[in-house]
Amino acid sequence: MPSPFPGMNPYVEQDHVWHDFHERFCPHAAEVLTAQVRPHYVVKIDEHVYIHELPADSQRLVGRADVSVAQSPGSASASAGAVAVLEAPAEVRLPVVDIERISYVEIRDRENWQLVTVLELLSPSNKMSGADREQYVAKRSQLLLSAVHFVELDLLRGGPRLPLDELQPCAYYAMVSRIEKRPRAEIWPLGLRERLPVIPIPLRSPGPDARLDSQDVLNHVYDAAGYEDYIYLGEPQPRLSAEDAEWAKQFVLARD
Repeated sequence: MPSPFPGMNPYVEQDHVWHDFHERFCPHAAEVLTAQVRPHYVVKIDEHVYIHELPADSQRLVGRADVSVAQSPGSASASAGAVAVLEAPAEVRLPVVDIERISYVEIRDRENWQLVTVLELLSPSNKMSGADREQYVAKRSQLLLSAVHFVELDLLRGGPRLPLDELQPCAYYAMVSRIEKRPRAEIWPLGLRERLPVIPIPLRSPGPDARLDSQDVLNHVYDAAGYEDYIYLGEPQPRLSAEDAEWAKQFVLARD
């Protein structure tokens, strides 16, 4: 069954849910767009790769396999007659590395493989201050200076906003930056209680836009992932205001 909330489901914003939601949202959005733009365009999934060096005693629970550890097999005993190897005078500790992969959607021209449109669904790594945000903002700026349409969807209340002048206070937003309208961009500021929008996805002029019903994509992911079985055991992150928490109770209780 679809998400019981009329718009964004704030329980999906929990740390242990979000990465799974993100990695399901992008492929389904790509499927929806492929049905509209083929055969002239190709819709692909690509990914950002963020490498984090963590303290040795660090443990993070973000709903994904954070730390990839390769175990070396034990050294085999030296065979008879092998050349002796000097023992090292000391040992060092190698850094614990977290490799985070975050998907995004590309639309390319089938004839020349040129990039036409990029669709990004923001994740905490894109928003929180630090090297990951800086990396994302740099790529974003590069796209906005290029001949590529750019669509950005922020469905996270937490974290500082990405640079957007004149954006009114809102819980979420969808932004569409068309090549021909820059530096102006279309924006859909959204409240917690509003339905997620149908987003125009610009293509090559003079062809028509594709359309992405972000609410339908959310509902599909919610149902396919079986989120109703476990996300309501936790609390939205960040926590809702007292007024919004009271409003949200009706939808949590109504699912039973």
